Amino acid sequence: MTRRQFATVTGTALASPSVLSGADTAALDATLRDGIAKRGIPAVVAMLSGLDKPLYSGAFGVRDSSGTHVTVDSIFSIASMTKAITTVAALQLVERDEIGLDDPVGKVLRELARIPVVTGFDSMGEPILRPSKTPITLRHLLIHTSGLCYSRWDANAFRYAEKEGRPEALMFDPGTRWQYGTGIDWAGRLVERLSGMTLEEYFQVNILRRLDMVDTSFLVPDSKFDRLVTGATRQPDGRLKELERKPPTVPKSFNGGGGLYSTVADYTKFMQMILGNGRGINTQQILQPKTVELLKTNQIGSLTAGKMKSFAPETSADVDIQPGHTEKWSLGFLLNTDAYDHGRSAGSMAWAGLFNTFYWIDPVKNVCGVLMMQFLPFVDKEAVGLLGDFERAAYGLIRPF
Repeated sequence: MTRRQFATVTGTALASPSVLSGADTAALDATLRDGIAKRGIPAVVAMLSGLDKPLYSGAFGVRDSSGTHVTVDSIFSIASMTKAITTVAALQLVERDEIGLDDPVGKVLRELARIPVVTGFDSMGEPILRPSKTPITLRHLLIHTSGLCYSRWDANAFRYAEKEGRPEALMFDPGTRWQYGTGIDWAGRLVERLSGMTLEEYFQVNILRRLDMVDTSFLVPDSKFDRLVTGATRQPDGRLKELERKPPTVPKSFNGGGGLYSTVADYTKFMQMILGNGRGINTQQILQPKTVELLKTNQIGSLTAGKMKSFAPETSADVDIQPGHTEKWSLGFLLNTDAYDHGRSAGSMAWAGLFNTFYWIDPVKNVCGVLMMQFLPFVDKEAVGLLGDFERAAYGLIRPF
């Protein structure tokens, strides 16, 4: 069976898009080159790919104030793009019957066995707590319905986090709301506890090396530091201020919710594996096809995903990926229920990283794209604008075999 025959959606074989012409490539180059100049973005690296092969790659701008140009193999901090890889790791353990999706995780993660729910705050600002009505399951962790919320995007979690020294708490009973949070951070700890390996070790052995993702790691060795893109933060006057350029410190622990470094080429190999129903382009079977279907399927029912008000505007703007439309969440990905205008198909899988790294996987048109920048705040209007420009330009050029 060829890779082209292997890629299916509801039983229908899909064709990969054809290689872009020189004129097409030049048009995408112009979109990115002109885009960062117009939008004041220091650098962008992007890749567009079909199931079998990349269709386009481009790198524009500079790594830092030294003027060193970025390249296609430049390394970025991908933050929450780590979550999809952690989700795959957890699902591998489900496939091995080491845990069930609907098993209470408190049996393994004792810290989550008796975690309380915040119902409000008293007149002194102290949180009002009660026991949770429902135990947290692995499914809750992976679909952001656990009640474990990032303080950056949840009012009660933001207020609760101001009380230093308090243990983590739930902002709602598991399964009753969608709210982006630390669930997949905890899923990473679950992988470590069940496997007996650090998350770095588990990823390398079970996912990254098997997909030839040679530049993806929680660690940036000295030999690769020159390829690392320096971050920046937008100032009140709109300018971007470059952060200090220094080697990342070795983390004391590895976080499944964020922390990986990667390149557009490496992350494309991961996305191609999803397009290939769990099989990498090098024929390594990472997940079973029936498991990959869970990555493509709404797991939150009538709940809505992807809408988040920011309580820390210096690090994130308000998040609304597709204004006026409803998004869902699968195991690991945001799903758009409507097609984007001149872009990805309905049912495409996507997410992003805090420093404005973005990706999408379109199983209808059998194409995936990744765009990496490196500055705050998240979903900065100029970053989102460039993503939209690139996506629309790419889909305007894609032609099936």
